[in-house]
Amino acid sequence: MAWIAPAALQSGPAKTHAPAARPGVMRQLAAAYRHVREDIDAAMGRDPAAHSRVEMFLASSGLHAIWAYRVAHRIWARPGGKLLARLISQVVRAATGVEIHPGATIGQRFFIDHGMGVVIGETAEIGDDVMLYHGVTLGGRSLAKTKRHPTLGNRVTVGAGAKILGPITVGDDAQVGANSVVVKDVPAGAVAVGIPAQLRHKVEGLTPEELLDYHPAIWI
Repeated sequence: MAWIAPAALQSGPAKTHAPAARPGVMRQLAAAYRHVREDIDAAMGRDPAAHSRVEMFLASSGLHAIWAYRVAHRIWARPGGKLLARLISQVVRAATGVEIHPGATIGQRFFIDHGMGVVIGETAEIGDDVMLYHGVTLGGRSLAKTKRHPTLGNRVTVGAGAKILGPITVGDDAQVGANSVVVKDVPAGAVAVGIPAQLRHKVEGLTPEELLDYHPAIWI
């Protein structure tokens, strides 16, 4: 078999690029694997009904929608990729009930519990470690082609059925109650509940999960 190596070296300049490309592909695959594991770990920590990582990987429509969004978002950013990205998002919408525009910007360890009925608009921006329940809308209040959807900071939790509308900001560690309608900025660490949403006082030292218990209206 020793004669194979010289033959391979004489196969032309195109072959010399293959070894260089392979590490780049492997790095991308490793990064994708790492992000998938992070998403699953985040889901396991937030969903008390989750019994195993395999279950979440196979059966979580929220995770499936997020992973498909990440693929569509990369395609959206490429020249001529917008139509394909939108088609992917619509197929995923039909399969999962979650509609995430591929133009939206979403951070790491994002989790949508239950999925169904979530809508995230084109210019929405979402930080890291954010959790949405079902029926949440991050929508716009303008027909202008500009920044028209909300910005959510890190570690924000949004209850089921809540509507956050317009180019407003929900600060880090804020909580939005179920079925609330938010049309004004929510400061970091605050709790917003009601229609229109009103701010409840901050409770220092409580985790986001403890805040949910402290403010029962988040569940209503």
